[in-house]
Amino acid sequence: MRRYRPEHKMISDINVTPLTDVALVLLVIFMVTTPLILQGGINVKLPSAATADTSPQRNITVTITADRKIFINERQTDANSVQTNLEDMIKYEKDKTIIINADKDVSHGFVVMVMDAAKKAGALKMAIAAEKIEATVK
Repeated sequence: MRRYRPEHKMISDINVTPLTDVALVLLVIFMVTTPLILQGGINVKLPSAATADTSPQRNITVTITADRKIFINERQTDANSVQTNLEDMIKYEKDKTIIINADKDVSHGFVVMVMDAAKKAGALKMAIAAEKIEATVK
């Protein structure tokens, strides 16, 4: 019969290798998915409006930053080629709607110039994006 020998002790240490593996996998997942979650890389402060519509739409977006840079669907363009770039994109759109995301510090005249170029390019509808605020009842 075999007797228990005290030199054979149980291992009571905690193995942290699986914990490290799981932590690294989660880190990689978050690093890959974070850019997809964030809205485009163009920083614009939209004006506020109580009646702003926040439903997602799939249209052509023209973004105007505070320093007058123009982006069409997150691709930068200059003011002189807005019309030609929009003409190329609008001909493939069904409803020909353009959403303008203009920073609240951009001059009204510059926004109107971009809207005029969009109209000349063939846009049938235009919308100006705004940030929704909660309306207070008095």
